[in-house]
Amino acid sequence: MEFFIQLIITGIVIGSIYALVALGFVLIYKSTSVINFAQGEFLMLGAYLCLQMVVGLKLPFVVSFLLTLIVTGFVGLMIERFFLRPMIGEPIISIIMLTIGLSSLLKGVIQIFWGTQTKVFPPIFSQAPIQLASKIAISEIYLYSIIFAVIFLAIFTLFFKYNRSGIAMRATADDQQAAMSMGISIKKIFALAWCIAAVVSAVGGILIGNINGINVSLGFYGLKVFPVVILGGLDSIGGAIIGGLIIGILENLCGGYLDPILPGIKEVAPFIVLIVILMVKPYGLFGTEQIEKV
Repeated sequence: MEFFIQLIITGIVIGSIYALVALGFVLIYKSTSVINFAQGEFLMLGAYLCLQMVVGLKLPFVVSFLLTLIVTGFVGLMIERFFLRPMIGEPIISIIMLTIGLSSLLKGVIQIFWGTQTKVFPPIFSQAPIQLASKIAISEIYLYSIIFAVIFLAIFTLFFKYNRSGIAMRATADDQQAAMSMGISIKKIFALAWCIAAVVSAVGGILIGNINGINVSLGFYGLKVFPVVILGGLDSIGGAIIGGLIIGILENLCGGYLDPILPGIKEVAPFIVLIVILMVKPYGLFGTEQIEKV
């Protein structure tokens, strides 16, 4: 029983990080109807930038964390301004292919500056586990990962519900033409969506980097999060949160119980879920069904 609870707790930790990265997917899709395949590279860029500031510039972790969010947000803005904005009005498939190209470009730039070897953060959090019960413990980095993820998810949930820009983003996602008629700048909303997507991915990258270390395979988390987005619904913020937790727990349970029997099932399980979801409920648990009448 203790082993099961330990797997659930770890799954919640990983799932909350997945939910953060999935939030970036959902934001861009809701605002622009584009699936951003460079999301994993935003995550990787945030991790490497924070590590460089902590190790290379000897800055405190909190300062490095905040500076990383500012820099990655700026990178998101620049990518939208110089790469995505000229593509407004072009076929969606062309824009999706552009995001795939951006993924390769960012990965190449990261390899040029930081190489391909695995790097680790210096000990920032205590290595002593925190006892939740007599036989159940959780490491401090896991606890802080949950706290950071919950805080950011709560901030953005409140932002979309009460902030004027957040409400404008929701209006744009529902109907771009109506939003424009109300005086909302679609270009600014697109830029804001890419900025936030880069920031939440950077947070996820920093948290994962502190848990597992950093290398170029970190960008693969962008694809690992895709089943989360499909499960919750491509246009559902709440679905991204719930989907992240479900996939995180499922992946961890498969790793704990099935991996010794079927090696590698932990990595494959989310994509098995993805296939099943697409067959049974193509729009996800909370996605908006689109029915076209002809």
